[in-house]
Amino acid sequence: MGAHSQRILCLALCGFSLLFPASASQKKSKHPKKEEVKIESYYGGVYLDGEGEIPNGACFRIKGRVTSADFFNLLKSYGTDDGTVFLVGTTEVSQFPDKILLSLLIRDEPCSYGLQQVRSGVYLTQQAMSSLKLSFYWKHGVDMRPAEKITVLHFSVNPIEPYAKKLATELPKRYLWSYELAVPSAGVPLTDSLVLIFRTSGGRIVARVAARL
Repeated sequence: MGAHSQRILCLALCGFSLLFPASASQKKSKHPKKEEVKIESYYGGVYLDGEGEIPNGACFRIKGRVTSADFFNLLKSYGTDDGTVFLVGTTEVSQFPDKILLSLLIRDEPCSYGLQQVRSGVYLTQQAMSSLKLSFYWKHGVDMRPAEKITVLHFSVNPIEPYAKKLATELPKRYLWSYELAVPSAGVPLTDSLVLIFRTSGGRIVARVAARL
């Protein structure tokens, strides 16, 4: 190979070696992907919704809401891969207020498999409802501890007026149960859930519902 050819080959190789590092440096100069932040607002409170079924009896719907003055109206959570931060306005918080208010509404509903005809035990009676035991727990991970010293502020049972008013005397009576409960929550982390469990007199769980952020 002549000196002229050797020089051309050397320049070509040098050119290749210079282009390769330049390409690599361009890849390193790219900006890292920004971490996505999931923002949640709790204006109006924390809602819960669930259903239950009494063995050989009625199915029912549970709807509720947790409030505490303006605390939840101002509360927002900011979730990232590193965890969740809660802010009330610009102040970081980690615990519930000293006390929260739990409002509950309970009424019967058709069971999920559907009803073909009206039969005894389909509707939630006052006797069936009074036989159930309601327990409250704070759930942290898989651990559950009883929520204590809960106070009943309001309780009522009101008849539900049927759509077919002319047949009201022939239809079974249906009711709406309404509760307002004061739940002590001082020192409880916002990452905990308030769990409600309904049991029969024999201890069988017929419904479980939770309020969680």
